[in-house]
Amino acid sequence: MPRVLMLYTGGTIGMQPSPQGYVPSAGLAERLAAHLALGDPYRLPAFDVVEMQPLIDSAELMPEAWNRLVAVLENHWQAYDAFIILHGTDTMAYSAAALSLMLGALNKPVIFTGSQIPLGEPRSDALNNVVSALQLAAHPATPCEVSLLFHDRLLRGNRARKVRTQGLDAFDSPNFPWLAEIGIGITFPQPSALLSGEPSFSPLQLDDEAVAVLPLYPGMSLRRAKALLAEPSLKGLVLHSYGVGNPPSFEGELLSALHAANERGVALLNVTQCAQGEVVQGAYATGAALNQAGVIAGGDMTLEAAVAKLIVLIGQGLTEPVLRKALSAPMRGEQSR
Repeated sequence: MPRVLMLYTGGTIGMQPSPQGYVPSAGLAERLAAHLALGDPYRLPAFDVVEMQPLIDSAELMPEAWNRLVAVLENHWQAYDAFIILHGTDTMAYSAAALSLMLGALNKPVIFTGSQIPLGEPRSDALNNVVSALQLAAHPATPCEVSLLFHDRLLRGNRARKVRTQGLDAFDSPNFPWLAEIGIGITFPQPSALLSGEPSFSPLQLDDEAVAVLPLYPGMSLRRAKALLAEPSLKGLVLHSYGVGNPPSFEGELLSALHAANERGVALLNVTQCAQGEVVQGAYATGAALNQAGVIAGGDMTLEAAVAKLIVLIGQGLTEPVLRKALSAPMRGEQSR
């Protein structure tokens, strides 16, 4: 039976009540053992638990935590056959996308999971998600990539999104098929098309000022958008646009500001606000103008993957034109083309 390392980072799954509401709590390993100590009816693989110090409320997560996660994986990679990362749901999709790009090709599964209701609370989904993640960690057909397990479905990590705040089926991958589904048995609809290999554990050189998101909406301030695009520390920007990638023109002023940022070496990546579908710059005249301004069409990438991709590539030291080339093509299946 494979050996599994479970890395507990914090999040709802291990939280406990306090006068201020649920807060991260240590000692999850002992509580998990107590819940699973029923004669091992699940025939689960042996696992060890490592708790990150300090624990993270995922709403407080910053990219520095991704370096910490990768460092733990590097320290234990040779000793275990699979890895489960217990993570808060608010930023789990960002972390899964980031680690998929940081680690690159894998020869072992890395599975993110968590819960909507803390372990031990009535109707908690925590135990089901942990048991399912352990079963998948031991399954020979589980793909060697960063994935996300939630509510009986295994998703590609860099395609996952949190789509519900109240439902237990909180995550989905609207633009990509599930990697596996857990019912009475475990089914794998399609094999992973990602190449396997030895992972990279290189840390990112992080700059909190380097990446920004510009959401488009009726009534947005052109002045603020131009100020953001002119920010000297800006190195990459995600344009969160309408439909198939359309922006307002502001009589050409926004496009001029985008073009000026591109000329300055800022990487501009365009993704849609729609839950499903892709950016097609050129379907409409306003979108076609983005091509002329140097904006890169992000295809069907999620916002989470786009943000993570910019942070990771810039954190790896990439600059134009290498950065632009890397943003324009899939690295680990985060976009279809």
